[in-house]
Amino acid sequence: MAGSRVSCGLECSNIYELNDSLQESSKAGYDFLSIPLAHPRFTREHVDGKAKNRAGAFTRSDLLLSSSEWNSLIVGRLSPCPILNLESSNNSLRQNSENTVTQELTFAAHLGLPAIMFTLTTDRCCNIARLVHNRVVQGVCYQVWVRVPMQAPEELAAQYRSDKSPSEDGFGVDTWTWWNRFHSIANVEKKIGLALEVSADLPEQSVIDRWLGEPIRCAILPTSIWLTNKKGFPVLSRAHQQLVRGLFKLHVQFVVSGPLRHQHFKLYQQYLEHIIRAFSTPQVNQEMDPLMDFARGYEDYLQCPLQPLMDNLESQTYEVFEKDPVKYSEYERAMYLAICDKIPEEEKETKEIVLMVVGAGRGPLVRRALAAAKAGHRKIKIYAVEKNPNAVVTLQAQQDEDWGDQVTVVSCDMRDWDAPEKADILVSELLGSFGDNELSPECLDGAQKFMKEDGISIPCNYTSYLSPLQSPKLYNEIRNCREKDKHFLAHFETPYVVFLHNKKELAPSQALFTFSHPNKDKVIDNTRYKALQFQITEDNVVHGFGGYFEATLYKDVFLSIKPETHSRGMFSWFPILFPLKEPVPVRIGELLEVHFWRCTNRKNVWYEWCVTGPLVGSIHNPNGRAYTIGL
Repeated sequence: MAGSRVSCGLECSNIYELNDSLQESSKAGYDFLSIPLAHPRFTREHVDGKAKNRAGAFTRSDLLLSSSEWNSLIVGRLSPCPILNLESSNNSLRQNSENTVTQELTFAAHLGLPAIMFTLTTDRCCNIARLVHNRVVQGVCYQVWVRVPMQAPEELAAQYRSDKSPSEDGFGVDTWTWWNRFHSIANVEKKIGLALEVSADLPEQSVIDRWLGEPIRCAILPTSIWLTNKKGFPVLSRAHQQLVRGLFKLHVQFVVSGPLRHQHFKLYQQYLEHIIRAFSTPQVNQEMDPLMDFARGYEDYLQCPLQPLMDNLESQTYEVFEKDPVKYSEYERAMYLAICDKIPEEEKETKEIVLMVVGAGRGPLVRRALAAAKAGHRKIKIYAVEKNPNAVVTLQAQQDEDWGDQVTVVSCDMRDWDAPEKADILVSELLGSFGDNELSPECLDGAQKFMKEDGISIPCNYTSYLSPLQSPKLYNEIRNCREKDKHFLAHFETPYVVFLHNKKELAPSQALFTFSHPNKDKVIDNTRYKALQFQITEDNVVHGFGGYFEATLYKDVFLSIKPETHSRGMFSWFPILFPLKEPVPVRIGELLEVHFWRCTNRKNVWYEWCVTGPLVGSIHNPNGRAYTIGL
């Protein structure tokens, strides 16, 4: 984000000379203009009426600008009256409005505009949603920005209340429901985005967070919400500054609208640049999170979960994970405590313990184990067990050059190895984004046969967590992943590793499956089943479930990617996403119930999931038809 700049446009209610307006806005630092496609007072009648046969063009000529200028500098706005009349019960008025909107949409495509915008002022939007959706499905060059106020003004809200009396906060209508209804009717199309009009009085943070989970293309900042500082320049309140920064992180463009209330329009753009630059510069923002720095560019990018048991990881993959500033320092702390517990102070000169690193990779845990033993002045013997023959080359090189006889490198699958002696401490880093999804339970259950009775496993336990998510953007990303040679629902029955960004969590995460090591059960069974219920606190839509884990390495040494307890700065794991084939609408006060299964057979492990409340859905990934983890 450092070094990036804000993209800002200027909204004009009407334009006399288009070229002059473009030059003036460009000098003021704006990247584009938002203009009406036709004159606001130019009424057209297509069905009947006096203007039906009126001669002449309905709007300005495309020769005023070059194609490249139309393509990049102009956002067109549809006429407001036809939008309102599209829902009229008067057949003639409705048909005339439909023809007018179609005419403007067609002309926008002719010009090659990058985006067109129109305003929603009601939840009665079925016809405009149908028109826009059908046009998008046909294939158009432009995006559609649906302008919705963050909160409905009092005069508009009063139309929805039977008593017509002012509401307590002045905002009696949830305008998010307008947008959600429109977007749902339009099949949540990717080319249809939200143009969020920011209000002077911001709502509660939970309401703002719900808006931030939507696919916001631009934020409209009316000049009426700007304050004036002591020097006469426009500024935003701290709450508005925080909102602008949150929107900027979502790569949202900004549009300044309304009459000029300060010396010049360029002052608004300059102020936006100022607060974004202050937010983006590491020298100013001293608390840069290594996770945010690492994840830049990977926001909402879907990745297939790693399967290190089946696939040999590449050197580059090892290198990325070895750079984690938190994970390995915590592992070293856990090993230090375990080593000191195994060798009391009075026996440190005479006693030596055996520590086995299973799944040693290129040796980061081996190096940390040696450092922990050195810090504690204890003697240890290390076995580094690794099945990837390419990584074994690296381990053997380090053994020859640095480690010597203190480390024994074993090229073998830990489940098949016949160890020459038993381990006091067994260390592994087999955890996946969902805890058990890289088959840590199966691997460690197979390896625990060469642990002593009082042996210590690091990690000693881990728990997976789930939370329901709202994210139309991720839903669309998944919908576009369909592959010809796979089941037609496979893309919705596959979990994805993804850095969740443009989303909202609808309830705190809840614990799902727990695994402990060493496994003392007489009959080892790693299948699991659990049903979870989430209390819904606002009207929303569930598009999937975010998956996380917490792990206890040893005693109080703890790793977590759960949002509420995330180990700050750790980036080795992104969350896992379990999609839903059909978004589930939920209302305030309802219970969302989901069932999860962890299934196994001799060859594979897989998850199945199903929503049963408030609506009943079908099982996802039955028999692992779309996704399995190979043993």
